[in-house]
Amino acid sequence: MLRHFTQTRSIHSTRTLFNLKAAIADAIPKRREELLRIKKNFSDVKVGDITVGSVLTGMRGNQSMYWESTTLDPNEGIRFHGRTIADCQKMLPGAPEDNGDGEFLPESMLWLLMTGEIPTEEQSRQLTQELAERGAKLPSHTEKLLTSLPRDMHPMTQLAIALASMNKESIFAKKYEEGSIGKKDYWEYIYEDVLNLIAVLPRITGKIYSSLVNDGEPLGHFNVEKDWSYNIASLLGMTVRDSVNVHSLTKERSNDFVNLIRLYCGIHVDHEGGNVSAHTTHLVGSALSDPYLSYSSGIMGLAGPLHGLAAQEVVRFLVEMENDVDSVENVKQVEDYLWKVLNSNRVIPGYGHAVLRKPDPRFDAMLNFTEARPQEFKSNAKVQLMKNLSKIAPRVLQKHGKTKNPYPNVDSASGILFHHYGIDQLLFITVIFGCSRAMGPLSQLVWDRILGIPIERPKSLDLSSIKKLCKI
Repeated sequence: MLRHFTQTRSIHSTRTLFNLKAAIADAIPKRREELLRIKKNFSDVKVGDITVGSVLTGMRGNQSMYWESTTLDPNEGIRFHGRTIADCQKMLPGAPEDNGDGEFLPESMLWLLMTGEIPTEEQSRQLTQELAERGAKLPSHTEKLLTSLPRDMHPMTQLAIALASMNKESIFAKKYEEGSIGKKDYWEYIYEDVLNLIAVLPRITGKIYSSLVNDGEPLGHFNVEKDWSYNIASLLGMTVRDSVNVHSLTKERSNDFVNLIRLYCGIHVDHEGGNVSAHTTHLVGSALSDPYLSYSSGIMGLAGPLHGLAAQEVVRFLVEMENDVDSVENVKQVEDYLWKVLNSNRVIPGYGHAVLRKPDPRFDAMLNFTEARPQEFKSNAKVQLMKNLSKIAPRVLQKHGKTKNPYPNVDSASGILFHHYGIDQLLFITVIFGCSRAMGPLSQLVWDRILGIPIERPKSLDLSSIKKLCKI
């Protein structure tokens, strides 16, 4: 059985300043009281007007879902408990060995998502160590199952299967079946499952990638002394110290790749609750399905071409365009190529967003990563094309006039940076996305159980009802 479960009665006797679970427990009374007061006194307050158009277009924009950790403003972008990506890059702790020069740790972001507070260096290190200890071993039945899957099975299918199989290890599911816990204690067992799930994602990810590129033989080692992102990179064969195959990376390039994982996973953790992977995790979790089942369903949503697979489409697009133009610096040829795409009723992948109406701050963060390493990327024509497109494509799309947001989103940059370092299995890139996205929806799942958020059950309408509403 996975470890580190602590019951409520013992939390208060063993509480330390640096423990994430204790910090959540401290926040619970106030949060529960606030929610109860709002439900009691303000349940009749209207939240906009739901229209027939909204019913028929995917409930777009309906304000009918509780989500605590992130908000997405069309003009300002994503905020994590009110803090921008730039704020997080300044405030969240990074790895001690980077001496403040690297990216913040996703573990630090996990603390922020769970508690609403910026962790101290010591709190971040404690959580890093705890996740490393929890993730040191993958359940044997999950490892055997992954080994048995066809090598050419979609990587996201493999990830979903692996996570669903870990339902066997669910502490919450076992305790619920025994009938030994009350509703107010659900969150503790959910919390244990959530941290155990997040902790083993590096191992699952490395296992899937080794099956794709190395006939299942390990590409690296799990280092219990290192952080979560480092272990993802190591098990992809991308660290000098702990990898079997380092893709000919120098120590400096290896460190850069680890920081790319940290940055990518740190800024992809959440994007409000309405996106498919987050909403699906929340929906399935609302039925009291354990975190493994809930997030495996979220992964299936993330695998959709309209959600998590966009980055790979951008890589294909950049490869095709580079082959079609004489020079990625030739603005006229790039513009002509884009018009050819638009005039054939195709889209320019990596541009536009369902909510945002301004440039995606996550794209800016990825672009800044390249700007800080000019020597690393100057000879990669595809990366240079990505950068040039961010200036050219918005002008073309604005002139085209059919795109509400003509600016680059994060997918326009992320995939090509992984490709640059040698991750050329394009379907696999979304697995890394899946590692990151676990943190947001699963943090919310803990708070859903703390606050007693009920099963989600919207009212549906048939066409006859809609026609009656429209007086047709």
